[in-house]
Amino acid sequence: MEYTRLGDTGLKVSRICLGMMSYGDPGKQEWALTEDAAEPIVRRAADAGVTFFDTADIYSRGVSEVVTGNLLRKIFRSRDDYVLATKVFFPMGRGANDGGLSRKHVHASIDASLRRLGTDHVDLYQIHRWDPETPIEETMEALHEVVKAGKARYIGASTMWAWQFAKAQHVAELHGWTRFVSMQNHYNLLYREEEREMLPLCLDQGVGVIPWSPLARGVLARAGAPAETARTGSDARIEALYAPEADRQVLDRVAELSRERGLPAAQVALAWLLHQPAVDAPIVGATKDRHVDDAVAAVGVSLSDQELAYLAEPYRPREVRF
Repeated sequence: MEYTRLGDTGLKVSRICLGMMSYGDPGKQEWALTEDAAEPIVRRAADAGVTFFDTADIYSRGVSEVVTGNLLRKIFRSRDDYVLATKVFFPMGRGANDGGLSRKHVHASIDASLRRLGTDHVDLYQIHRWDPETPIEETMEALHEVVKAGKARYIGASTMWAWQFAKAQHVAELHGWTRFVSMQNHYNLLYREEEREMLPLCLDQGVGVIPWSPLARGVLARAGAPAETARTGSDARIEALYAPEADRQVLDRVAELSRERGLPAAQVALAWLLHQPAVDAPIVGATKDRHVDDAVAAVGVSLSDQELAYLAEPYRPREVRF
């Protein structure tokens, strides 16, 4: 495993982040694994050197945080041995203040997340989406309060327009509040709209990029070998975000290079992403041992400039999809 600084902070993270959305309650997410089923996979990742783990309060309605906390305490000797991230925004109840990024919800949510995770702090606390109903000044001050209270070491953002991210950073800087150190956005070989504005902004400002869905919810991993999985049959977001027929040229090239290099398609697609200058640590979901093995192996896969260009060339601009 290789390690890198998250953006321009001093925080070191593994170049692969294990996404914990895959673990929780199968009753809420058909493809989610229970804690017992998840343990050998998370342990395999940790044994391979993965030290960065990302979850959110909304995953399995809090169950993912419970599973994440239980497993990390069991696997690692010390809380300082891993980097833990979670998120806030989506409604966790039916009350008028049970969602969003108001000061009330931010403070209530960090306390609830810490209880579920069984820790006194997270290393990275992220806003899951932009909240158009709350002034960004209120949100940034509330996040600053969370950091100053010792409940989070750093703050990050996820999935928004570049102008919104720039505005949030400006507001924080103007008031002397804590700035975002990371952006968790949608970025992979099948979705590259972030290259227009967000990624150049992050590079310029020293913000770490930790893309979600680096394998396009498994579509890239199955390039050249289409197969149905529990997730393809139950995850409506796959159809909402991707169009396999429209993406066929990219998928064909991933499959072709995979055959030429003798590597799984997942390793080729992840290696392409890891070569992108803004990317620190893709967030990889894993429900099988081979998912962990492919992600870790991808860190060591070197692609030539010609191979990188060959994979990227067929891409055509598309509608922005959050």
